[in-house]
Amino acid sequence: MKQILQNLKDGSTEIAEVPCPRAGRGQLLIRTTRTLVSAGTERMLVDFGKAGLIDKARQQPDKVRMVLDKVRTDGLAPTLAAVRNKLDQPLPMGYCNVGVVVDVGAGVTGFEVGDRVASNGKHAEMVAVPVNLCAKLPDGVSDEEAAFTVLGAIALQGIRLVQPTLGEAIVVTGLGLIGLVTVQLLQAQGCRVLGLDFDPAKLALARSFGAEVVDLKSGADPVAAATAFSRGRGVDAVIVTAATRSSEPMHQAALMCRKRGRIVLVGVTGLELSRADFFEKELTFQVSCSYGPGRYDPNYEDKGQDYPVGFVRWTEQRNLEAVLDMLAQRRLDVATLVSHRYGIADAEQAYAVVGGSEPSLGIVLQYPEPTAVNVAERLNRTVALPPAVAPGQAGAPVVSVIGSGNYAGAVLIPAFKAAGARLAQIASSGGASSVHLGRKFGFAHATTDSRALIADAGTDVVVVSTRHDTHAGYVIDALAAGKHVFVEKPLALTHDDLARIDSAAAAAPRQLLMVGFNRRFAPQVQKIHTLLAGAPGPKAFVMTVNAGAIPANHWTQDPEVGGGRLLGEGCHFVDLLRFLAAAPISSHQVTAMDGSTRDSVSVSLRFDDGSIGTIHYLANGSKAFPKERLEVFAAGRVLQLDNFRRLTGFGWPGFAKMNLWKQDKGQAGCALAFVKAVQTGGVSPIPLTELLEVSRVSIDIEEALQ
Repeated sequence: MKQILQNLKDGSTEIAEVPCPRAGRGQLLIRTTRTLVSAGTERMLVDFGKAGLIDKARQQPDKVRMVLDKVRTDGLAPTLAAVRNKLDQPLPMGYCNVGVVVDVGAGVTGFEVGDRVASNGKHAEMVAVPVNLCAKLPDGVSDEEAAFTVLGAIALQGIRLVQPTLGEAIVVTGLGLIGLVTVQLLQAQGCRVLGLDFDPAKLALARSFGAEVVDLKSGADPVAAATAFSRGRGVDAVIVTAATRSSEPMHQAALMCRKRGRIVLVGVTGLELSRADFFEKELTFQVSCSYGPGRYDPNYEDKGQDYPVGFVRWTEQRNLEAVLDMLAQRRLDVATLVSHRYGIADAEQAYAVVGGSEPSLGIVLQYPEPTAVNVAERLNRTVALPPAVAPGQAGAPVVSVIGSGNYAGAVLIPAFKAAGARLAQIASSGGASSVHLGRKFGFAHATTDSRALIADAGTDVVVVSTRHDTHAGYVIDALAAGKHVFVEKPLALTHDDLARIDSAAAAAPRQLLMVGFNRRFAPQVQKIHTLLAGAPGPKAFVMTVNAGAIPANHWTQDPEVGGGRLLGEGCHFVDLLRFLAAAPISSHQVTAMDGSTRDSVSVSLRFDDGSIGTIHYLANGSKAFPKERLEVFAAGRVLQLDNFRRLTGFGWPGFAKMNLWKQDKGQAGCALAFVKAVQTGGVSPIPLTELLEVSRVSIDIEEALQ
């Protein structure tokens, strides 16, 4: 199927052939008929992509601070690589989609195959969208009209925050698509509306919808006009739908308002606010969040947990329905807002208009009517990629990868490619990221069908780099299919899943199972291991991890999906100390700081040989401080490893230091050791008993925290 992708490095637009997504749990699979280009948002993305690195940095000063912190802690080279990798990822464009349901995911009610729906799906021939971001089209609403539904919901949410009443005087600043829809919806609620813009054509449209207007290009004073419009009282509210870096619209809004007036920002403006403007009038200012309550709430959007209507009357889905009702009742006119129409094959022309100087408003993308041939092509879940430039070493194992996120693209796949593996298939849920990484690293195919990837007869090794709750299932299926398996941590989230993996591994004794515990393969850790082998007596380890804060609603914090941070990431350090102690863990204790996330903890480990270890995993530190430090005390000597760059020995005969030019956490060494073991028929680089032991202890720790 075809999908529009944008390159953040240079702003170029591509119509890519990507595999069709599947309808996951709580999702609808939709065959697209129309999409609408959001001129404001998408132009900003195009302009950002075309900007140079310095201009990009100026637009995102918060990201610049993060980059500088990373340079100080990790070094320049890893930081530049991370920035380039981030900018290299293609961005799927669009969020105003209309189409026909072709498949209904598990757990979905209220929708059937054949329903016409509006959603926030991308510009793609097929999209998989969570059910709470979809709404059925009423009879009489055309697909082209319905393409404005999501933009209408954005406008409607801004209006709901203003809470207008019949007869109020309200200013709309910025008469783009959202501004013109806002004008009409306010008129429908009995408000008097004054529209402000620089574009005569947009002003004319607002006037045709019943608003009074002010042409800012003519030099007219908008504050004076608003004062006259409000009969000298000051307007009741201002809705700012403009897109500008200037703070002037906010200043003008404050001057226009009456005492205790309301200002809602729907667009994007500068926010250098004057306290005096707001203080003297006791003005209310609020920023509107997209389509309404539920937006960016993973429980609502991803898990389909609706808010009770008696407590939250207008969710984002119910806002979509309200806009569709207005279209059906002919109280919202969007036909006059369409300035251009293009077929999906000509989308590059559409984005040339978006990023150019040609006047435009609503740009509608049209998709081919279904035929037996093109529907089959759109439903194809595996696509061939250009032949690999470097196919890998002859005789090396053939590797397929499930998961194409940031870590897979930046670290894991490059490590396997450097190890000489031959790359066959790469899978992702959406398709676009697998095509990007597939082309970048030379995979033969990109797919959204993980089951077919696992069953592929030409694949020797399955690498799993997906969300944590899927790991156990993929590991068990791949072992049963006769594949060697490399899975990113954690191996499993529950003891039951771990027991199932143990049984699956026992039933496939010739297949290697490996977890990506890369730190034990770091060159400096290998040096520590060698030095400790000659040190008599038990050891003491202190591992300090400046992990940084992650919001409580992030998927890694969800016990059902991410397993929690101590299980999801802390298992790395349990494994590291287990490796260096070279003895089984006999007992453990955990103490957590108070807090909603419980991810600032101290873990105490005791080993069978009398060694002890403490892991301080802390989420309440500064990002300017290095992330990881290991201290080892043994036989009257000390070793200190700072962030996998500097290793220092104190009192150690024949060893003083081992410093690296750049950070090396052992990812390349980990992948190389596994590839060699598969290729030579050797044993797993990490014994299965240790993998299971570390996993069991890590699950115990997380369960104690929960």
